[in-house]
Amino acid sequence: MAEEPNLNESILKVEDAHTFIGHHHVLQGLSFEAKADAVTVLIGRNGAGKSTTLRTVMGLLPASQGKILYNGKEIQHKKPYQIARLGIGFVPEDMGIFANLTVEENMRVAMLVEDEATGQRLARTLEMFKDLKNFWKAQAGILSGGQKQMLAIARAIVNDTSLLLIDEPSKGLAPIIVDVVIEAINQIKARSVVVLVEQNFYMASRVGDHYYILDDGLAVHNGKMTDLAENDELKSRYLGISKVDN
Repeated sequence: MAEEPNLNESILKVEDAHTFIGHHHVLQGLSFEAKADAVTVLIGRNGAGKSTTLRTVMGLLPASQGKILYNGKEIQHKKPYQIARLGIGFVPEDMGIFANLTVEENMRVAMLVEDEATGQRLARTLEMFKDLKNFWKAQAGILSGGQKQMLAIARAIVNDTSLLLIDEPSKGLAPIIVDVVIEAINQIKARSVVVLVEQNFYMASRVGDHYYILDDGLAVHNGKMTDLAENDELKSRYLGISKVDN
């Protein structure tokens, strides 16, 4: 069972995290936090360390230094399956679905337990993503890119997830499907804290409550997403977004 977030504290805190991929020093002292009842967006140019951050929190890449605290408890030395069982879900950039399994089988493989509460979450998820209900018995490999992303998110929230990490959910999706994912994330944040990595500023600005701009493995600026949406200088400097792009 996922631990209940303490509303007086951040559910996730990353403190001075350093992560290497091979000899490449990707995270170079990253610190950020994600508060309850909110979506925290990690944004920045390609190579800034955003995906590495989520993989480090999830235990897929080891933090060589620093702390990762979930509900006040250190998790940086735990294995990915142990972290998942604490109530942390992860939607990777490549979605991570099993193409040869049906939608139903993908969902059942993802379930930590099959009990009444899981069944209720599944029913709620299928109402959110009606396409999955329509393709329930179909192989996941035949789904469109947008439907595969729906399945990837659905697999992460079918469990008792209090913290959801999502990596680039809008990547390669048509605008109409991006809007579906936006609506889904806005529903999910009522039940789970969300940390989102997203290059699409349109999406980030419509789901995000707080932001951290990453640059060279560090958080160089943070604040309210509504403030960033109006700050053309920051968007131009760190994101390469001009007024014309908005």
